[in-house]
Amino acid sequence: MSIKSSTAALAALIIAAPVAFASSAEAAGCGGASWYALTSKTASGERMNPAKLTAAHKTLRFGTKIKVTNSRNGKSVIVRINDRGPFIRGRVLDLSKAAASEIGMIRSGHAKVCYQILAS
Repeated sequence: MSIKSSTAALAALIIAAPVAFASSAEAAGCGGASWYALTSKTASGERMNPAKLTAAHKTLRFGTKIKVTNSRNGKSVIVRINDRGPFIRGRVLDLSKAAASEIGMIRSGHAKVCYQILAS
């Protein structure tokens, strides 16, 4: 490979790298999810309402909307992050009771889910 073609290849990589990084920052996550129906204050300061479509995540910004899909049945729901958690190994989300109901995981109490970030 010549120096000229190496430079062109490197320039193309540098230009493409931010695009690849941006899309990976928006990447989906998968893992376990559970649900909760407390009425205490959330980490964001709002009161938990089990009837709303909300969720807890360890690091996503409050207000971020994500699409959560139950891996077992394919049902999805869009939730807004308003709390921190879960604090159990292997779990990536704690869903409100309403959100868990939408994706059919009330009875089991937990499910394997994947999520995709929609907006923050």
